[in-house]
Amino acid sequence: QVQLVESGGGLVQPGGSLRLSCVASGSIFRINVMGWYRQAPGKQRELVASSSGGGTNYADSAKGRFTISRDSAKNTMYLQMNSLKPEDTAVYYCGANVRSWGDQYDRNYWGQGTQVTVSS
Repeated sequence: QVQLVESGGGLVQPGGSLRLSCVASGSIFRINVMGWYRQAPGKQRELVASSSGGGTNYADSAKGRFTISRDSAKNTMYLQMNSLKPEDTAVYYCGANVRSWGDQYDRNYWGQGTQVTVSS
């Protein structure tokens, strides 16, 4: 099994900042991709940012404001969120595609989710 543990999130005012973190643990051979997703009320889940060996990708809404980073040695991923807007309010999830020791398949895992609320 692989576990993803998130931290961060909370209530911030518009224009404020938050930093989310996600730590992967367990029988990890290789993490292929890690990403941040969010789901707002009445909307489907969307990819905010992702990181792989090949680089990073951002949703248009996140470009210029959010920064994803990854510490491969610690199996940890961060999402620095600046200039937050009310429309950023959502439950944010950490996801990872992982190859475990002794497994021939890549599998997807999810964190528990954390609420980010941007409001004055």
